[in-house]
Amino acid sequence: MTHISVNVDGTTYEDDVEPRLLLAHYLRDRLGLTGTPIGCDTSNCGACTVDLDGATVKSCSVLAVQADGGRVTTIQGLATDGEWTPLQRAFHERHGLQCGYCTPGMIMAARDLLRENPHPTADEVRQALEGNLCRCTGYQNIVRAVLDAAGAEVSEEVRT
Repeated sequence: MTHISVNVDGTTYEDDVEPRLLLAHYLRDRLGLTGTPIGCDTSNCGACTVDLDGATVKSCSVLAVQADGGRVTTIQGLATDGEWTPLQRAFHERHGLQCGYCTPGMIMAARDLLRENPHPTADEVRQALEGNLCRCTGYQNIVRAVLDAAGAEVSEEVRT
């Protein structure tokens, strides 16, 4: 067992973990933060995307011990006092989800994009989210949601 200390969504946790425990499993099974789904365990789908020390990572490809001393933000840590972020609201208002399984990862990846590029084009949104799979929506409403959150004018290309 390895002792870790990690701040997750503003709360510090001290735990002894197996060195091979994935961060995704630590968040879900140990901390009960089930808002971070596990879609593939191979880093192909992006559903488990979280923020680790300012970098967007797929938590199924990071060991919990790698987060030792770090700060993790999950989808559950974005809202403040029950108030959604503009990005979360945009996903809701633009119907950027259908089954919702990919939504946490999409929002976390889009959040990273908007930190780096506050006014992306539709193509830049698509490129930034290409590591996240959605099997339901066809991505159009996801792109619209990200552009809305950025305050961008939604072009005719994205509208159709």
